[in-house]
Amino acid sequence: MKEYKAGKKNIFDKDKSHQYEYFLPSLINRTFDIENKRILTTLEEAVRLLGELNAYGSLIPDIDFFIQMHIVSEAVSSSKIEGTKTGMDEALLSADEIDPEKRDDWQEVNNYISAMNKAIANLGQLPVSVRLVKETHSILLSGVRGEHKMPGEIRTSQNWIGGASVNTAHFIPPHEKHLPELLSDWEKFWHNENIHIPILIKLAIGHYQFETIHPFLDGNGRIGRLLISLQLIERGFLKYPVLYISDFFETHRQSYYDALSKVRTDDDLEQWVLFFLEGVIETAKKSKRTFENIITLREFFENKISTLGRKTQRGRKLLMYLFSDPVVKIKDVEKYLEVNYATANSIVEDFVNLGILKEKTGFSRNRLFGIDDYIKLFRK
Repeated sequence: MKEYKAGKKNIFDKDKSHQYEYFLPSLINRTFDIENKRILTTLEEAVRLLGELNAYGSLIPDIDFFIQMHIVSEAVSSSKIEGTKTGMDEALLSADEIDPEKRDDWQEVNNYISAMNKAIANLGQLPVSVRLVKETHSILLSGVRGEHKMPGEIRTSQNWIGGASVNTAHFIPPHEKHLPELLSDWEKFWHNENIHIPILIKLAIGHYQFETIHPFLDGNGRIGRLLISLQLIERGFLKYPVLYISDFFETHRQSYYDALSKVRTDDDLEQWVLFFLEGVIETAKKSKRTFENIITLREFFENKISTLGRKTQRGRKLLMYLFSDPVVKIKDVEKYLEVNYATANSIVEDFVNLGILKEKTGFSRNRLFGIDDYIKLFRK
């Protein structure tokens, strides 16, 4: 990695009337020698913690009920990096419950959730590839502020990061004429079994390269971060998307940008790999704590529900539903439990009296109930 050259500056000159410099990254579909001992020891810790996290996912009964909240948490954090202000509580609401002025941000977060769910569902038939990326990007930008920026299509014009124009930009990605070769190289690198690099390091290099290529007019950061979970699942490092590393990147946002930039300016790939691995370690630890807290909270709630007598079985079924959809109306409970409104209302009142649910609106009609103690586990 010490001999790594990130790329070079190229000059775009259209008839000498409009000139600017863009960055052309080096191709990555080749082997990398890893000699930095700190990277090796950090990698060992990251792999160990990922293994523990994956084990937790396999041991928890009814794990599928909890996965959606992890995806929502990842969507909220990744979207915040791009400037959206939707928090966990708002992300869990339906569109008609969101202030119209905040609906654009809410839609971007919910598009991320839809894009992640769809991409995971498609992994069995469609591996991580440019095609999968394009299909996921199309969902991500559907009906939001970037909908006029070619959703699902590789850009055919120059983009830039920072600044009002290409002349004042902080960073100018490669010209569009280079994108077919660069994206093909990125895809081949990920699937090249003859390159003997630990998967987490391969993932770090691939993430840097994708963000440097910046293949879309909008949504590159969110797609790049979404890919991390997909790639970990594809390679069997995770069975479920429970590593929401965007939380780490959002908390250390400037360091995240600086680490990516330092590769381009100083050819320093090692510091980026270390930053990425440290992010995996911190996120895995946090995710493991979240699972431990979920187990404790579930046992606490189930003990309370066991006092409901004949309603206990139905109460346990409702509890599992709330772990997947923690903000509900009476009609949601009525539909899920397949009971009449009065019965649904009665069991919700039981949950309120037990301290499991809290009424969130203060209204007498169209009330919303949330399992706040559970939602808190996913807040920063």
